[in-house]
This record gives sequence, C-alpha cells and structure tokens, in this order.
Amino acid sequence: MARCKPKVNRHNLLTFLTVVGVVGGTVCGCIIRATATSKWTPRQIMYLEFPGDLFLRMLKALIVPLLMASVISAIGSLDLSLSKKIAIRSIAYYATTTISAVILGIFLVLTIRPGVSASKNFEETEDDTQARPVLTADTLLDLIRNLFPPNLVQATIYQSQTHLKIPPGVCDPTNFNNCTKPLQDMEFTEVYEGTTNVLGLVMFSIVFGITIGKMGEQGAPLLAFFDALSEAMMMITGWVIWLSPLGVFFLVTAQVLKIKSFAALVGQLGMYFFTVLLGLFIHGFVTLSIIYFVCTRTLPFKTIAGMSQVLATAFGTASSSATMPVTIRTMDKMGVDPRVTRFVIPIGATINMDGTALYEAVAAIFIAQIRQVQLGFGQAVAVCVTATAASIGAAGIPQAGLVTMVMVLDTVGLPAKNNIVIIIAVDWLLDRFRTTINVMCDALAAKIVDHMSAGELGRTVPGDKLNAEPHELVEIAKNDSHL
Repeated sequence: MARCKPKVNRHNLLTFLTVVGVVGGTVCGCIIRATATSKWTPRQIMYLEFPGDLFLRMLKALIVPLLMASVISAIGSLDLSLSKKIAIRSIAYYATTTISAVILGIFLVLTIRPGVSASKNFEETEDDTQARPVLTADTLLDLIRNLFPPNLVQATIYQSQTHLKIPPGVCDPTNFNNCTKPLQDMEFTEVYEGTTNVLGLVMFSIVFGITIGKMGEQGAPLLAFFDALSEAMMMITGWVIWLSPLGVFFLVTAQVLKIKSFAALVGQLGMYFFTVLLGLFIHGFVTLSIIYFVCTRTLPFKTIAGMSQVLATAFGTASSSATMPVTIRTMDKMGVDPRVTRFVIPIGATINMDGTALYEAVAAIFIAQIRQVQLGFGQAVAVCVTATAASIGAAGIPQAGLVTMVMVLDTVGLPAKNNIVIIIAVDWLLDRFRTTINVMCDALAAKIVDHMSAGELGRTVPGDKLNAEPHELVEIAKNDSHL
C-alpha cells in the first residue's frame, strides 16, 4: 500500500496543476488585457503562445503511432466474437448520444430563440473566414472516401476533400446559393487537406487487428510488437502530460488575448452562448448520466470526477485527438480493460462528436433566426441529420466545426460567407466546452462498454476487481449471457 500512495498523490497533483493552468491562463489573459497600454500584436501573442504550441505539437505527434498501435493491439488480442460485440456496443452508444445531443440542441434553440432578440441589434463584423462552396453529397462521399485511404503514409498527413471549380463571374462570392449555374453541375476535383485522416487509419487498424487475430500463433509475434509499441507510446504520453499545466496556461492566456471584444460575447451573442452552454451541460450531466445509469446501474459522477485531468486537457487544447493519449492513460488507471480502452477511445475521438453536433445544430438555427428565415419541421429534421453527419466528419482539431458548419448552413439555405462570421467571436471558447463534452462522452463509453463486456472479459466488477474466483466468473457469465 505504501508504494501506491505516492502514485495517487502524483496523479492528484497533476490534475490540480492542470486546473490551475486553465484558471491561471484565463486570469492572466484578463489582467494583461486590462493593464496593457496598447493592444498586443499577433507576433507578441505568438511568442506568448509558443510554449503551449510546443506542448500541443508533442501531443499531436503521439496520435498516429498510439492510435494505430492501440487499435491493432486491442482488436488482435480479442476473439472475433467479442470484438464484434464491443464494436456494436460502442457504435450503438455513440449513435444514441450524438442523435440525443442534436435533438436537445434543436429543442433548446427553438424554445429559447436566441437569434430573435439578437437580430434587432446585431452588427456585421469583418469576415476573416474563407468559406468554400460545398454540396452535402460531396461531404458525405468524402467521409466514405476517407474510410479507404489509397496510401497509408499519405493518410497520416492528409485527408481527401472534394472542391468545386467555380468559373469567374458565375457565383456571388458572398452567396454561393446565388449562381447562374447550379453547384451540382460545376466541375469538381479531389484535393488533399493537410489534416491527418484519422478515420482511414482507424479503419485500416481494425482490419489489420482482425487479421492478426485470425492468424493465431502465426500472428503472435506481430501482435507482441504492437503491444510493446502501444505500451511505449503510453510511457511517452506519461512524460508529455506532465507538461500540460504549463502548456495549457500559455494556450489559454494567448487565446484570451486574441478576443476582439468581450462586449460581443456578453451582448449580441449572450443568449446564443448561454443556449449552447446549457445544451452542453444538460447533455453532459443529464443525458449521458441517464444513459450511463441505464447501462451500469450506477451514477457516473465519481467516474467524471476521476477524469478531471482529461477534461482539463481537453478544455486547454480544444482537440479531442490531442487529448486521446491522456484519455487512454486515465482509463487504464481507472481500471478499464486495456483491450476495451484501446478500441473504444480512438474510435470515439474519430466519430463521436456530441458537443460539435449539438453546437452546429444550435448555430445553424440561431443564424436562421437572425436572418429571419422561417424553418419548417422538415428543415429541422434536415438540420438534425446533417449536423449528425457533419460531426462525424469533423476533424478532432481546434475549431474544426467551423469547416463542417458550411454543410449545415447549406441545409437551411444560408450562405456560409457573412454567416459563419456571426458566431466567430465566441467560437473559440465554445469550442473548448464542446471538446470537453466530446472527450467526456468517449471516456464514459469506455466505462460502459467495459461494464457490459465484463463477463466475456472474465471480470467481476469492471474496472474495480480484476481477480475473480472461478465460481464468480461462472455467475457473471450467466448474468451477462443476454449480452
């Protein structure tokens, strides 16, 4: 027991320091804004943000080797029947939570109607976001294409995206719905954006893991290699996350200094900001709690409290992909079976974006309310479906939701140009909150799947007692046979 105590203290210290980094960064940024004699230049902010940028780069460097090694190791060490059950349970959970988040967001924005009051005194601001014409069909097809990358090395750097070739003078650059030629008749080309194709890497890793599992003894050396690689990456992750308090502090401080005006935050966009935060809070602590209780017969608050390090890192980095190594490490410490953790968390960080889905649904309808565009039931359903699909295709990087927002706005007939800018002022902060909910949902998924798979994994109480007597395993197997 004496040996375990220092580890617990170290973990609590790291969590405390990370939270201090978030709060301290916010306070420090506000103090600098209040006392500075002149506005900080972008270069000065870049210098301040540099330590945080280095921390973020180190976390991102771990994503590809950790993701592939973890998924291959997890799938390869499970028998195929159990792999199938874990996959079904994970996808069913992610689909349920994402759809629930979108419906909740639509209900709140239609009930509170934040855009109605904002439309009376809203002022246009300069648009610094480059919008591009996009078809919903192209976005969905790009999602499928990225599942099957033609080159794995290329997939670690780029992902596929369809771009339309707009001839000069054919479209209004501020309104791509106002064109002399339909967008679907435009020429198109496939380009590669500089973002890791996580979806394609996960798909390949799953297939590769299944293959190793089917090879039996012949694939054992290969499985041992990926097991060792996964453990090595987790060890490096442990070193990197000790830099998180410092990195988060500088990231948050710099972001506070980038805000153009706090007046826009609490004035024109105050009710919108409140609506999104209310939706995220209800989804994170009510909807997910109900789902967790139904699946495990226990409340999740103790589990959520144990994830404070993960949540603080998610808030500070605003990236579910960058937080993934920390999430996996924390779930391992909480006793979740590593085979479950290394399968559920990478997939969740790729396709499960509850907070993003809720945010995009609220933002699209909020903009429609500001523009005084009446939405019928059919359009609300279309927003629900599109926001769900867009969240799946969103990259796990800061403010990736702005990219897929083009797709959602197109659903309600609103041009992205001059509309996305409406929510730019608060997107940086909302992005941190929705990323925190995304990551929390992923972690709860691991706990739920671990609990539901306890009997098949040979455990009594998932995550708590790893050593069970034979007669206890028989009873657990009987109780869980319906799974």
